[in-house]
Amino acid sequence: MEQKKPHVLILGSAPTALMARGWPSHSFTHIVAINNAWRIRADWDFLIHPEDFPTDNLPDHVGPNQRVVTAEDYVPLQNELGGFVYAGGTMAFTAGYWALAALKPSVMAFLGCDMVYPRSGNTHFYGNGAADPLRPDITLRSLEAKSARLALFGATQNCSVVRLSDGESRLVFPTVSQNNLDSAPLPSFKGMTQALKQEAEMGYFVPSGRYWECQSRFDPVKIDELDNLWLKTYRNSIVAHVV
Repeated sequence: MEQKKPHVLILGSAPTALMARGWPSHSFTHIVAINNAWRIRADWDFLIHPEDFPTDNLPDHVGPNQRVVTAEDYVPLQNELGGFVYAGGTMAFTAGYWALAALKPSVMAFLGCDMVYPRSGNTHFYGNGAADPLRPDITLRSLEAKSARLALFGATQNCSVVRLSDGESRLVFPTVSQNNLDSAPLPSFKGMTQALKQEAEMGYFVPSGRYWECQSRFDPVKIDELDNLWLKTYRNSIVAHVV
């Protein structure tokens, strides 16, 4: 019998992430918790965090079937998929590319990663925190475009990249329910060639992953052009699939 490919939950820290607390464990084969999201469910499989994540915020105990994923693990895998400048230097996207490369899922579903922050009330499920994706960063000029790129890379692996919230979002992924994860069609990835060619010509690849140490190399105009191309490619891919 052919083994079912993984259904992966990427769990962030927005208030909506608390929806996952009551979901049955069999809804997903793997739960990837970003930063503090490991506090939401005790049955997380992977905790992924950046190099500057405070050690005080790590769990006191990691179970035998749980694993903490660090830069040592995700930088090489993200580099295989283009690197951080093109992918977007925030942990939601890093978690997505790591999961694509390491877990080979058929569905990758994001919750609590919409990158929309209220002007009043809690910004995160644990209270108020820093809006990391909204910081001034050369790689995060268009969160929509970066999410479009991730969705197209997912399609190359027959993986649907979706979200589990239906409110406002900077992610362009379609919304599904946790009971119907396979309902979203795959976008066509046939139009990626031009964007990948443009990335290669720009040469904005940083093997260490620490792009901020050499960001004077990067032209924001060229990055905006590339972002626009990825977003256009994704939107065309949806139309192509429907037609």
